[in-house]
Amino acid sequence: MAKEPTLPKEIAALSFEDALRELEGIVQQLERGQVKLDEAISAYERGALLKRHCEQKLAEAKMKVEKIVFAADGSVSSQPAELG
Repeated sequence: MAKEPTLPKEIAALSFEDALRELEGIVQQLERGQVKLDEAISAYERGALLKRHCEQKLAEAKMKVEKIVFAADGSVSSQPAELG
C-alpha cells in the first residue's frame, strides 16, 4: 500500500476549525459552478488535502479522548496519546 503524500506545510499548520472553514468555502464555490475548469480542479485538489487534514485532526482528538482514565476512586485523569 502506497503511503499518502505529506500535507503541504500551510495546510498542516491550520487548526481544525480554519481548515474546515476553508473546505466549506471551496465546496460552496464548486457548487455554484462559476469557476473555470482549471480553477475548479485546483480547488478540488486543495479541498481533498483539507479534508484529509481535518480527518487527521479528528483522529488525534479521538485518540486523546480515548486515553482519559477513570481511577477506582472516581477521579478522572488523562494519559498522553501516543500519536507517533
